[in-house]
Amino acid sequence: MKDNYNRNIDYLRISVIDRCNLRCIYCMPEEGISNLLPHSEILTYEEILKIVQIGVDLGIRKIRITGGEPLLRRGIVNFIENLSKIEEINDIGLTTNGVLLKSFAKDLYKAGLKRVNVSLDSLSEDKFRYITRIGNLKDVLEGVEEAYSLGLKPVKINVVVMRGINDDEILNFALWSKEVEYQIRFIEFMPIGPNSWRKELFISKDDIKRIIEKEFGKLIPVSMKKSGPAEYFILEGAKGLLGFISPLTSHICVRCNRLRLTAEGKLRPCLFSDKEVDLKQILRSGASEEILKEKIINTILQKPQGMAERPQRPMSTIGG
Repeated sequence: MKDNYNRNIDYLRISVIDRCNLRCIYCMPEEGISNLLPHSEILTYEEILKIVQIGVDLGIRKIRITGGEPLLRRGIVNFIENLSKIEEINDIGLTTNGVLLKSFAKDLYKAGLKRVNVSLDSLSEDKFRYITRIGNLKDVLEGVEEAYSLGLKPVKINVVVMRGINDDEILNFALWSKEVEYQIRFIEFMPIGPNSWRKELFISKDDIKRIIEKEFGKLIPVSMKKSGPAEYFILEGAKGLLGFISPLTSHICVRCNRLRLTAEGKLRPCLFSDKEVDLKQILRSGASEEILKEKIINTILQKPQGMAERPQRPMSTIGG
């Protein structure tokens, strides 16, 4: 399915829950989000599977499960097992904060999960606790190691870089890539929802690269098949890759191939826009599959050419 700018839309990111067991400073307030969805307003797994099947008919081939923290939702392993039975889907991934990953990794792998992205903004226990407010770094690192050992590869580590907060750890993460076969991705701090985004906290992809190259030498470009926004490089002699995701300083929208389904059933054509279509209301009204398919097609055709606006919804309610 092509959008109006000839981008092939084959990737659906599905948020299964709006709750999280961390309180990251750039994502939500310390007390959490007050207007959490009641259980009855969250899409059931059966409803999600119905939307996925229609999406598959339109060309969706890649699924990523997100949250909130998706491992908090009961029945997540069985849901992924049912997703893996849809023959046309060739890639199922999951984005997690990693806190519960160690205990879930084996069952997720058996269910058909292919790979994991782990949000990890610090390798310092004290700073990790400061950023997440309540997290334990050890839990995440053990989860990452368990996922990798089981074969959930590539393991991708997502690092949101904030000047004056964790930019002093850029070199630590780069050094880590010499030791492990993970894809460590530096992400520009994005202004999404009512977070604590401030211009003075922003550090660009180019500045991050300069810091790394000053210490370790030239980053070597890596050519690889990819559908996401990251540009990949490797340091000489490294086992892992370094990636850079730069939504604010690069034109990554030109290759965006995704839709986002929120936990309460809103289909969003763009992360940086609050335009969305309520598929749950259509589903629960008893509408036919043809009507649902038409709504999904219309949503794809509403996908903007580039970054439209600053979305007002918190990232945890959109889906990471």
